[in-house]
Amino acid sequence: MITTKYVNYRQVLNLSGAHLILISIWCTLIAVLFYFFNWQWMTIPWVPVALIGTAEAFLVGFKNNQAYDRLWEARKIWGGIVNSSRSFASMVYAFDTQNEEIGVFDLEDRKKRIVNRHIAWLYTFREQLLIPTEWEHISAENKFGNINLRRNRLIKAGFPDYGRAPIFLHKYLSEDEYDLKNHYKNFATYLISQQAKDINELKNMGAITDFNQTQLQNCLNEFYGFQGQAERIKKFPSPRQFASTAFVFNILFITLLPLGLVNEFAKLGDWGIWTSIPFCIIIGWIYIIMELVGDYSENPFAGLMFDVPMLSICRTIEIDLLQMGGETDLPDPIASKNGVLV
Repeated sequence: MITTKYVNYRQVLNLSGAHLILISIWCTLIAVLFYFFNWQWMTIPWVPVALIGTAEAFLVGFKNNQAYDRLWEARKIWGGIVNSSRSFASMVYAFDTQNEEIGVFDLEDRKKRIVNRHIAWLYTFREQLLIPTEWEHISAENKFGNINLRRNRLIKAGFPDYGRAPIFLHKYLSEDEYDLKNHYKNFATYLISQQAKDINELKNMGAITDFNQTQLQNCLNEFYGFQGQAERIKKFPSPRQFASTAFVFNILFITLLPLGLVNEFAKLGDWGIWTSIPFCIIIGWIYIIMELVGDYSENPFAGLMFDVPMLSICRTIEIDLLQMGGETDLPDPIASKNGVLV
């Protein structure tokens, strides 16, 4: 997640610097051919170019709206996880029993194990969401895919805890549970199911009432719901017939743009031909930026700077839950670095 109030030039160039160079070369090439070789046959009237640009603006706008909906829904899902996690832990620690057969220390140990397992679920769930899918930019098998891989490595280098999920799991899970991680394709689902079993065991031994169990199980059901909603966004791409069409039309428009623009500026004289270059670059770059913003925002769990800051949210929940349990040795919150929070 970008945290600076305004996007700075480094972030913009990081996103579209390569595209800016390509647009500049193409616009300059058309102006040179028109001026030095008098290739007026290659120019086209401005009206059809303007019509294509208008249609593309509507299509890119629709795509960006859908991308924003996916991004904001993902953020609301993790916001719900924050609230439900606090409610779940507060209920676990608040429930008490008058059954003298149940040892106080045994009960407190069980409560702590349940809360710790929930923290492990948070980091497990985050790690599963970060597994690349074939349509995400980091999986692209081209030069731009390599750029995104380098961006991802830079993010990992800036946040040491980015890839330490196994360490967190080992800290908050028992040895037996930790060893089961590779036996389940969806380990996060398994952890919630274990929570339900432990809560049911507390009810059977008289530590909590049936009503208490129902409340806690409702929280677990909410976690299942949040997990399913996030997995739907992760595993179902923005419909490619819309996303790909906008991309193709954008390339078509930018290709035709200098052919129509240079002819219009040539009416001002020879100097107008060269003046068309910066205007062509600016217009084309604006369309590229609009396309890229939507293209990257539609995947909020891709491991890039446009993501929902899951690590920061997990750490916030972790600190809150540990404090509820009376812990004083707390990890530091995740702070943004270079205008990015993960």
